[in-house]
Amino acid sequence: MVAKTFQGLEEVLAEELRSIGAENVQPGRRMVGFEGDLEMLYKANLSCRTALRILKPFYKFRAGDADSLYEHAKEFDWSTLLSLDKTFSIDTVANSDEFKHTRFVTYRIKDAIVDWFKDRYGEDKRPGVRLQDADVMINVHINGKDVTLSLDSSGESLHKRGYRVAQTEAPINEVLAAGIILRSGWRGDSTFIDPMCGSGTFLIEAALIAANINPGIYRKDFAFERWPDFDRDLFDRLYNDDSNERDVTCKIYGADISPKAIEIARANIKSAGVAKYIELERRAIASWTEAPKPAGVLITNPPYGERISAPDMDALYQTIGSKLKHVFVGYHAWVLGYRDEYFAKIGLAPSEKIAILNGSLECSLREYVIFEGDRKEFVRSGGRIGKGEASPSSTRGSRTGDKRRTSRPGTDRNGRSDGKFSRFGNSGPRREAPQPREQESENPLAKRRNPDALKSIQGRKPTLPPMEGPIMRPRGWKKKN
Repeated sequence: MVAKTFQGLEEVLAEELRSIGAENVQPGRRMVGFEGDLEMLYKANLSCRTALRILKPFYKFRAGDADSLYEHAKEFDWSTLLSLDKTFSIDTVANSDEFKHTRFVTYRIKDAIVDWFKDRYGEDKRPGVRLQDADVMINVHINGKDVTLSLDSSGESLHKRGYRVAQTEAPINEVLAAGIILRSGWRGDSTFIDPMCGSGTFLIEAALIAANINPGIYRKDFAFERWPDFDRDLFDRLYNDDSNERDVTCKIYGADISPKAIEIARANIKSAGVAKYIELERRAIASWTEAPKPAGVLITNPPYGERISAPDMDALYQTIGSKLKHVFVGYHAWVLGYRDEYFAKIGLAPSEKIAILNGSLECSLREYVIFEGDRKEFVRSGGRIGKGEASPSSTRGSRTGDKRRTSRPGTDRNGRSDGKFSRFGNSGPRREAPQPREQESENPLAKRRNPDALKSIQGRKPTLPPMEGPIMRPRGWKKKN
């Protein structure tokens, strides 16, 4: 099987797959290959936070032109996947000099499938083509002359969890948010803060990670549920299994300057059923004078000056840097941004830089680890500068530090001593997440909620209509009396 993901999250997804028992896990470019049975395919869809979709390859061949592409596709026995009363759709990704137009590839594969049925059942006998919610979703991947046809087991992209009922402009993708949190090493064992939370995606994903709740429980359906070999009993068992969920013992805080954003975030948090884990308030980043203790992890996605902007972007990033240095002492801070000139205004040298593709923007995720005192005091307290550096409050796994250092530890970019500054290098071994406590047999979060709730928020005053009925399918939703 193949799990698709964002650039920069391949290793995170690989670790997720290993943790649920996948075999022969092989990270690639924006994907991870792995092996497993039908249960593994269901589990990957339900539990992988950083997967965009799970593909099951079923046919591979080589083609150098449109005619050979058509002929090879027509050789497959399509009755094993489709019937005349079913619908199908095709999605194509091509990295090839021979096939530069994905739409043309899609049409040729479609023609091959339709002609296969016409040749056997008559000129007017063929399965239907449907762009959305098709019974069988086929993925075509071409690399050079190598063609791979796969079944898309997910359907709608897995980043569409199902809990979002409203959004601010340009919200961060749920898969990307979860990947950044997991990449930071946070597992629900320390304080978590997003001081510019927008629609609350980081906060919700952090709560799901802390409680070890499968993100797939919010979705209405998966494409594999329409496959001929769908095992309903197996999927019900996996969906209703909450044995690995755990109590949340950490504090999760969110804030934003926008009252509309706070209202939207509150609605999404309630929809996800994690309101009891998150403290939310309206507050500008400039108004932070004291950070919650004990120190933990701060992750935020400030405006880039693209779709969302601030009146004075330079001042905003200067404020971020000032608050990191003087307020969030002891925290591991991760900032997702786009422009180097704005990162420079933070005035701190990052300990790590990670290239992240956020939509069409080639962004950078940068870590700033803030410690109090000078370098010697930091080292004496157990910290180390350089590869494998450990911090007394660290919760991350060790990683290689950024080699492009622009200033000395304990100084700003102009070489002046600061006293409170970010370190270079990496933290010590990650602490183990709290062990699951005894759980009730029924997960109170696993209830479907009204998908039409809060539509009035977008573009208008963020008032909340009354909730009517469950909006999530409850655990055991498919079991018959």
